[in-house]
Amino acid sequence: MNKSVIFNLPVREMEKSRAFFSALGFTFRQEFCSEEAAFMNIAGDTVQAMLMTEPFFRSLTNKPVVRAQEGNEVIICLSCESRAEVDSLIARALAAGATTPHPPEDEGFMYHQGFEDIDGHLWNLVWVAPQD
Repeated sequence: MNKSVIFNLPVREMEKSRAFFSALGFTFRQEFCSEEAAFMNIAGDTVQAMLMTEPFFRSLTNKPVVRAQEGNEVIICLSCESRAEVDSLIARALAAGATTPHPPEDEGFMYHQGFEDIDGHLWNLVWVAPQD
């Protein structure tokens, strides 16, 4: 059975969030987009996210929505095919308004760096050396 991961993220301003993630090269499935939500492809049909305005996100849960600038529940980690891809995505994220919580970390077999998107969600980009 083919499975995919789809996670939901609350965002403050839909258009700004769509512009931010488009600058990183992510695409949107227009048939599943509205003023309240946008279905984003991250890794083809395998990893996707539904960006939701905070009011719409709140309508789906009885729990308070955590502002990602104030607290954190998850760090979204994406694998990259090379160190260059990590650096390229970080550069595009910064150009689109992200910040980086720490400099790149090179552990020889693994290279990674994270960014905080415009809504405060944490993302980590990682390249792991192929095993021979």
